[in-house]
Amino acid sequence: MVGRSKRERCGRCGRHILVPPLASAAHCPACHVMTILHNPDGSTTHAGRQRDPIQHVRGWLRGMFSAVGSGFDSFGSSSGYRQWAYRDVGGTSAMNWPASFPANQTKKRAVLIGVSYEFRSYELKGTVNDVNCMRYFLREKFQFPDDSILVLTEQERDPKRIPTKENIRAAMRWLVHGNEAGDSLVFHFSGHGSQKLDASGDELDGYAETLCPVDYEEKGVILDDELNAALVRPLLTGTKLHAFIDACHSGTVLDLPYLCRTTRGTFCYQWEDHNPKSGEFKGTSGGLAICISGCDDSQSALDTPALSGSVITGAMIYSLIYAVETDPGTTYGRLLSNMRSIIRGADTGVRLSGPIASFMKHVLSFGFKQEPQLSASEMFDIYRKPFLL
Repeated sequence: MVGRSKRERCGRCGRHILVPPLASAAHCPACHVMTILHNPDGSTTHAGRQRDPIQHVRGWLRGMFSAVGSGFDSFGSSSGYRQWAYRDVGGTSAMNWPASFPANQTKKRAVLIGVSYEFRSYELKGTVNDVNCMRYFLREKFQFPDDSILVLTEQERDPKRIPTKENIRAAMRWLVHGNEAGDSLVFHFSGHGSQKLDASGDELDGYAETLCPVDYEEKGVILDDELNAALVRPLLTGTKLHAFIDACHSGTVLDLPYLCRTTRGTFCYQWEDHNPKSGEFKGTSGGLAICISGCDDSQSALDTPALSGSVITGAMIYSLIYAVETDPGTTYGRLLSNMRSIIRGADTGVRLSGPIASFMKHVLSFGFKQEPQLSASEMFDIYRKPFLL
């Protein structure tokens, strides 16, 4: 069985780094160098080793949540990014986000937002853990460069990285700026979501979905219309965006044209047309936008320690990572089905026991219902299209 996290020295500056199990390299938060890890015999960590896939996944998840729970350095504040000023060909400043945002515009980049609403009656305990888990997941599983991941939480030292309405808007501009063919963008939000009466008549259920920044009581919420305009419409041909929204009432929070409805226990699905009656365009500029949200518009999303066994996380984020790790090469259809099964506690070939079983008793006893949703800018075969970031 895979062990717990251990300490290794950075190959450049010598600083001790806490390394999760199964990691083949370690990122130093001090000098930002990746150190390749080796076994005592000189071989690269885990090279050529045969592992039971279930044990591998459990160990990987334990390592991730152990790292998140201990708050180790490589998930610390990223306020040390160098400052920069982008200038267009005319020589005038074209940067419309804080200078302390990452300057590295790589093909893979992400914005990860966790809003805790600290010291308030509606405080959330698991959103920062969600961000840390997603950051680990993107780096280890999908090779997102750490210096192309922008994190906004209330734990950041840089005031421009606190998840205020203004900073979230700036982060969205940073994410899609200069997108081109081959870019893979990720937008993740963990926090409160809400609904507002829709005066335009474009919403099928009569409500607009919203996200709540940390200062929403003073500055207001971010409407689904704004999220669509900021994240979806700028996507050019060949660019793909994945949004992961772990919030209440988030099923159609990106206002994408199509929402996928599936039938439990079958491979049947149908895309619902959510294009506005007014004819307003809600698609991309040739790219692809896909949103996986924590629940339907009428449902609530859960913040719980039960799924990981100790660390408080959103049910959606845990189920997403578990589903991807237990089903390599998964499709969007299988991913959605497995996520729902993990939350329900149904047996889909992944053994759910112990704390998850007790969690499901609690959920069922209170009549809780949460089903992750899939929406997109275009229709596709969810059981043939592979899930790739």
